[in-house]
Parts: sequence; structure tokens; C-alpha cells
Amino acid sequence: MGLAIALVGLPNVGKSTTFNALTKAQNAEAANYPFCTIEPNKAIVPVPDKRLTELAKIVNPEKIQYSTLDFVDIAGLVKGASKGEGLGNKFLSNIRETEVILHIVRCFDDDNIVHTEGSIDPLRDVEIIETELILADIEVLQNRMDRLKKQAKADKGAKATLEMAEQLLEFLADGNMARNFEHTDSDEYKQLNHEIRFLTNKEIMYGANIDEESFEDEGGAEDENEYIHALAQHAKDNNCEMITLCAKVEEELIGLEDEEAEDFLAELGIEESGLDQIIHKGFDKLGLMSYFTAGVKEVRAWTIHKNTAAPKAAAVIHNDFEKGFIRAEVIAYEDFVEFGGEAKAKEAGKMRLEGKEYIVNDGDIMHFRFNV
Repeated sequence: MGLAIALVGLPNVGKSTTFNALTKAQNAEAANYPFCTIEPNKAIVPVPDKRLTELAKIVNPEKIQYSTLDFVDIAGLVKGASKGEGLGNKFLSNIRETEVILHIVRCFDDDNIVHTEGSIDPLRDVEIIETELILADIEVLQNRMDRLKKQAKADKGAKATLEMAEQLLEFLADGNMARNFEHTDSDEYKQLNHEIRFLTNKEIMYGANIDEESFEDEGGAEDENEYIHALAQHAKDNNCEMITLCAKVEEELIGLEDEEAEDFLAELGIEESGLDQIIHKGFDKLGLMSYFTAGVKEVRAWTIHKNTAAPKAAAVIHNDFEKGFIRAEVIAYEDFVEFGGEAKAKEAGKMRLEGKEYIVNDGDIMHFRFNV
């Protein structure tokens, strides 16, 4: 299961630099002019998880297989993007195929780096992008409503969906995000969102892109940078996460060994890299977690939704595992590490046999028994 995150923002705010750094792949050209990115860059990257390293020390597998994270770098959006301004609205469709929007917002002054709006104002920048997302949703919703009007003449279900769509259209037209609509739990809304994949229904994380000097300010970036204060308050008011990162620092982390990267971040007073922040907060927002399989062939992380029962978790490996599920042999990660592997954990009574009703915990080491 891949977690897809779309990087959006105004042109020239550090999206492509962030993309390069976060994916550790220099395949998104970064330059000091708008519309440098003219096609959506895509990358599949491993999800860092130190627990896999610890498991590998015990099992000594042939390989380690991490969960993966999909990044999509969307070309810079501008005012009127939903109507074809700038590079047009074709990039908006790329966002629909993702689950999370990471909105990169510039939060530093630098006269040497052009800003398309002529000044630094995070809240204005956020409003520009989110207005374009709303307008794009309105256009698609109106097209869907045209078809619903015809269907509603003979279909009561279509009529109910049309009534919901009319309420939603009015809500969007007032400048609101679909994710804040009061009827998101209704069947009609869920059907509309399944068909349309509203841009403004997606989880949003804000990436406050700051300069290196902000990390060195006494008291930390959040205390010294008024732009971050404003963006953080906006994120809080809208129940969104905000990640503080420096695209340039993330670039410098490329190629460093884990220990070197940790030392580098520690010198700057940073606990987590931008990638780690995105992974952890992105997983939490989507209700995702990982369980592990550990054998001599490979130690592997499998990504599932929280509150997933054992048979469904097994299906992530192979559908046959769910169809013929018998039981799961489970060892908690902490027990596996404490006792140095499966055999000793089992001797200590730490292996459990779980059935179809078992809800998998984050970090469970699992072995499935099945019969097809």
C-alpha cells in the first residue's frame, strides 16, 4: 500500500528543491524562476524505520524491504490555475490521485529569490492555492450535477445525491474546503467524493520552508520567525499539521550515512529531518501503521490501516492469506528485540496465537498460517 503525497505551492517556493531532498533523487530540476517544473515528477521512496534495522541485526536477512511512500511534485500553481492560467489546470488532476497534500509555503526573506507575488506572505499564498483547489472542485461538481439532474427524474438515489451536491456547491462557493462540510459522513457525500475525489477533501499538511539562519536563531525557528507563527496558527485553526523544514538543509542530508545525518541535524538543533516529519505525521493523518515479517530471506514492513483485523492484514502480503486464514503467530516488536529473536521470545512465552478477530498492533512481528 503506497502513501501518495502531492507537493503543491506557488511557483518558486522550494517545492522542487524539497522534492529532490525528500526523495534523495535529483530528478526535479530546481532553478530560480517560475514554472521550472513543467511535468509532475513522481518518485517512490522507502519509508525510514529504525525498527527494521534492529530486526535485521537479530535475523541477519538477505535484504531489508521498507514500506514505500509516493511523492508527486506538482508544477507551481498560480491565481487562475483552475481556469487555465499559468501552466493550466491539468496538474490539478494529478493531485486527485493522491491522498495527502503537502503545501510548501515560503517562510523566509531573500531578495535573491524571486517570489511571484512580489512579497512574502504565507497566509496570502495559502489562500491563493486553496482558492484554486476550491474552484477546481466547483467545476467538477457542477459537471457531475448536470448528469445527476437527468438521472434524478427517475432515480430517487440520484435525487438525494443531487440535493447533497447542491448544498456542497453552496458551501464551496462560500470559500470553504469540502473537508469541513458538515455532511461528510453521509452516504451521498461519500459517493460524490468517491467519484470526484475532491481536492479540498484531502488531508493537508503545511510545509513551512525556512532558511538555514532560522535554525541557528536563539530560541529556535518558531520563536524568531513571524511567518511561521502565522502559518502555524492557520494550521491549528484548520486542524492541519505543519512541518517546519529547510529545503537547503534537506539537500545537504543527501548522501550522508544515518549517523552522519543525525550528527548534522543535532548540530542544527533539529530532532527529525523533513522526510521523517512527513512520514510520521502523514501516517498518523491517514491512520496508517506498519507490521513486520522477519525471516532469513528478508525483514519487511507492511503498511496497513489502524484497527485492521489479522486476515485483512495478511491480505496485504497475498489475497490467499486472507482467504485461507487459519491463525497468526504474533510477537510484539519490543519482545522480539528484548529476547533476541523468535526462538527465545517463544521460549519466554511471548509468542501469541491470534485468530480472525485479532486487531494488529503497530510493530507486531507476524507469521500467518493459512490453507487454500
